Amino acid sequence: MSGPKEETSGAAAKQTPDRGDVIGGGILWLAKWSLCIVAIAAGAWVLGFLTARLWVVILPVALAIVVATVLWPPTRWLTNHGWRPGAAASVTVLGFLALLSGVIALIVPSVVDQAPELADKATAGVNQVRDWLQGPPLRVRDEQLDSAVDAIVSRLQSSAEQIATGVFSGVSTATSALITLFLVLVLAFFFVKDGPRFLPWTHQVFGSRSGRHVEAVLERVWAMLGGFIRTQALVSLIDAVFIGAGLVILGVPLALVLAVITFIGGFIPMVGAFVAGALAVLVALVGNGLTTALIVLGIIIAVQQLEGNVLQPVLQSRSMKLHAVIVLLAVTAGGSLYGIVGAFLAVPVVAIIAVVIRYIGEQIDAVTDPAPDSGGDVAPSPEPDSDTAPAAE
Repeated sequence: MSGPKEETSGAAAKQTPDRGDVIGGGILWLAKWSLCIVAIAAGAWVLGFLTARLWVVILPVALAIVVATVLWPPTRWLTNHGWRPGAAASVTVLGFLALLSGVIALIVPSVVDQAPELADKATAGVNQVRDWLQGPPLRVRDEQLDSAVDAIVSRLQSSAEQIATGVFSGVSTATSALITLFLVLVLAFFFVKDGPRFLPWTHQVFGSRSGRHVEAVLERVWAMLGGFIRTQALVSLIDAVFIGAGLVILGVPLALVLAVITFIGGFIPMVGAFVAGALAVLVALVGNGLTTALIVLGIIIAVQQLEGNVLQPVLQSRSMKLHAVIVLLAVTAGGSLYGIVGAFLAVPVVAIIAVVIRYIGEQIDAVTDPAPDSGGDVAPSPEPDSDTAPAAE
């Protein structure tokens, strides 16, 4: 009578895993993933090391890709209307160079004319602040003021050296900034001229199966970069127009220069707008006094609120899809590693990584939960965008 029960209990004992086996399996799983994380960290370190060593080559290429995303829409329009790719790319690159030269020629005379007056007002402003600090109720002693001024001056000098080093990091050892600009323009010319040939070339290099995935990722990256640059340009232009108009109406010195700086600073999300606004308030304080500076501060806050609550959510929702914390950390890391250029390129690089991660996630979902009428190795097409990567015609 007890035979079947004994057989049942024995089968249950065989099906129940041993405690040591469970612990051992968990340790092996943890060890496997630990090794994977260590390997990924080592690969990231090697990549960062190579990037630092090859920065003199990577910097012109990265900037040329950014410029190419701006020049591609007019180049495509010209080629669609019968222009040859070489002629269309030449016209757009020369037009971009003419626009850049015009902006520089427009702001340099203003700086030269108003810099002496601004320096005199800055000196007078410093003296007024010194007199105010020495009077009641603070009554700061001269030696305390001298030490504070020396500390501020030394800090500004070191910051200026760091900024200059960051801008030309890796470039000054091999070439000048002018030659770097020339390289960027030449590379951008070839990118917009021969861009349609690139995607078919990826199929030859990676094969038809892997080439589909590479092509899909590159199309999404190109669309994201183009959307990011155009969105930032539009947002920065709106900021520069409104803030610049306020500075002109208030008679702030170097208003045009500050408007251009505001436009350029807009390409560094969050941090650039803050620095440009602080500079505008400082110039208004030195040149026009406290009341004008407070009015300028109010204008900047109002424009930044318009940008943060209206323009950025509406315009950048499709192009970036990055949380503000990620953007801030990326700008901080890029600026600390490669200066101003690193801060400018940090957000696009992080956005590219996010595009790749999203695509990998889609492929994992397709394999783990494939559609009924499709296999698990189908590369989903990128989201429709009018400015996708240049494709072979």
